[in-house]
Amino acid sequence: MGQTLEAVAIDYHTENYRDAYSRINAIVIEGEAEAYSNYLQLGELLPEFTEDFTRLAKMEDRHKKGFIACGKNLKVTADMDFAEKFFSELHGNFQKAFATGDIVTCLLIQSLIIECFAIAAYNIYIPVADPFARKITEGVVKDEYLHLNFGEEWLQNHFDDSKVTLEQANRQNLPIVWKMLNQVEADAKVLGMEKEALVEDFMIQYGESLGKIGFNTRDIMRMSAMGLVAA
Repeated sequence: MGQTLEAVAIDYHTENYRDAYSRINAIVIEGEAEAYSNYLQLGELLPEFTEDFTRLAKMEDRHKKGFIACGKNLKVTADMDFAEKFFSELHGNFQKAFATGDIVTCLLIQSLIIECFAIAAYNIYIPVADPFARKITEGVVKDEYLHLNFGEEWLQNHFDDSKVTLEQANRQNLPIVWKMLNQVEADAKVLGMEKEALVEDFMIQYGESLGKIGFNTRDIMRMSAMGLVAA
């Protein structure tokens, strides 16, 4: 109820809101663009699933166009330079893993970390979004759960062979997420999104995914907390 009241109170056309939105909007556009190219690359690593990955990539491209429309609706120019820097560490780690044919790390970065990050952000944003963006984002978040499920299923089917690599990839990449959340804390707050809520939603989504793959509760707590002290 409080979130709905807060949403009503937000003026989406103030200079302060539009300035913050220029960076948040750029992040979601860039995130969908990263996902598009990541899924196409995953199709190269797992040619038997090329058709599936191509379908997922096309969905991400549609999402990107939807979020571009959200910015145009508020007459905001997305700060894409900021967004590219924002994703640069995860992007670099994905490309390193891709270059060595490390399917497990690529799936952890794209299908778990990026998808859970997106789902958490969209869940917290929807109640405080302007009506146009709310409708777009509600459609997008339904698709993201499908993308999450694909990665979970593959990793679950290869859990015994993947466990050690997943733990290493988690140790390397999860602290980056906390840094990313810190970077957008102030802008997210202007949009009505609290960092604590983003962290909580992300940890719930990510923990559930690790559980579905095959990790036990102790493993999940240890892995989910990786780098959290810096958050």
